[in-house]
Amino acid sequence: MTHSHLSPAECAALSGLTVYPRSVSVAAAGAVYFLGRDAGGLRQLGIVQPGSAPLDPATCGLDRTVSFDGQVWAVRLCPADARHAAVLRAALPHLRPQPLGLSTSVGLGDRLGRATPGHVRAVQGTAPGASVTPVFAQQSIRENARTGRTPQQVIDDATWGLFQEGWRAPWGADADHLKTPADIDVCAAAGFTMYTIDPGDHVDNTVQSASPSDLRDRFHALPWNTLEDSPSALDARYQDRVFEFGDLVFKLDVLTLVRAAAKYGRAIAHVTVMARHLAQVMGDHPYEVEVSVDETETPTSPAEHVYIATELRRLGVQWASLAPRFVGRFEKGVDYIGDPSMDSGQALAEFEAEFAQHAAIAWHLGPYKLSLHSGSDKFSIYPIAARHTEGLIHVKTAGTSYLEALRTIARVDPALFRDILALARAHYEADRASYHVSADVGRVPPPEVLRDDELPALLDDFHAREVLHVTFGSALDVYGDRLRAVLDAHEETYYAALEAHLGRHLAPFAA
Repeated sequence: MTHSHLSPAECAALSGLTVYPRSVSVAAAGAVYFLGRDAGGLRQLGIVQPGSAPLDPATCGLDRTVSFDGQVWAVRLCPADARHAAVLRAALPHLRPQPLGLSTSVGLGDRLGRATPGHVRAVQGTAPGASVTPVFAQQSIRENARTGRTPQQVIDDATWGLFQEGWRAPWGADADHLKTPADIDVCAAAGFTMYTIDPGDHVDNTVQSASPSDLRDRFHALPWNTLEDSPSALDARYQDRVFEFGDLVFKLDVLTLVRAAAKYGRAIAHVTVMARHLAQVMGDHPYEVEVSVDETETPTSPAEHVYIATELRRLGVQWASLAPRFVGRFEKGVDYIGDPSMDSGQALAEFEAEFAQHAAIAWHLGPYKLSLHSGSDKFSIYPIAARHTEGLIHVKTAGTSYLEALRTIARVDPALFRDILALARAHYEADRASYHVSADVGRVPPPEVLRDDELPALLDDFHAREVLHVTFGSALDVYGDRLRAVLDAHEETYYAALEAHLGRHLAPFAA
């Protein structure tokens, strides 16, 4: 054998570890890197070189010299920690995230730091040839606070999962729902490449009910200096301007323009400030921006979309994707919910009619991708989104991978699942405050009335899914260590659940 072609079995013999076979990788300098578990189940990074070569000084750990197959080898075993995640990214460039541009993409959030191998298998099984480009590291500041993780841990956990599965294609890292310059700073230091700016706190959701005179007052009170604009200049730019987006042709009349500006003007100012700060922080490092106005009370009309995109372009903001607030309800962990006064067919037709207009606007004013936030489990609208965007789409998932972890727990450790279910029922009303959900906790059965074999089916119930979904922070505070330990002991079961479930998300966009 040669050191550049060590097999997993040879790496195991040299290191004494149970080696993840897909992890075996050769760095530019010729050292062989691999991931394995020791007798106690602890993950370790193995580095092997011929005995005469110096070992990487950036690493630390247990050194040994091994005679094997007539040759002397230097072997170093290192902890799978943050320091050595950085070592891996330096040695193996494919483990560094990068901007994904206009490629069809999906965000695969991981609240537990255990899901990336399952995400890799879902992408490889559903989208061969990387026809859907994955964002493997994705977490919002809000989720970090609730899980007790840092942006650096999110990047590092994705790094180890990708290394374990031998992923070598491009991938992205999304610092999601950033609201302040300080959010940007901590995520930039961790190495994220996609920055989702969320100006939702600056959107005026009450403009629809405001009188014309009230609208004018709000319009004139906008931060015109930050917008580098004035009311008269804005009026002049849009007066008699006709927007043509294929078959979609319209003008922004005065009332529509004033309402759009009153609703989104402060949000545009905030995005501009955030984007300029991000540009300063990133310097020459490549990155991309997503603009998100999805977490608001009222839908973004096509006319408002035109106003947002046109004004951000004027201010020099560049973005790869934009997330409007689409018509209907995008609740966590469940399928699309339309207008309750309509039947499902009518609701989907209404969504499709509006979505087609948003897609036309994104193509002609960009092109840029439309982004579906709270995109988990929206199976009824995926074909519509895929058809009208023709690939210019980004879909975000996160909590659904946590729910698949709970499905795994329900199968292999019913007692732990019962504890989590009881806690979720108790904490739902408090924890739901910052999420768009409508589950009735009274329709989620208490754990004591269910048999063990009935527990996994709760993960297919609307009310139970939402209750379990939004209480993840409370559950991890109490049961996080137990939950992660069970998933580690049954990792293949968890990966299989993720591969099957996320595969359903990816298939419509990989076709």
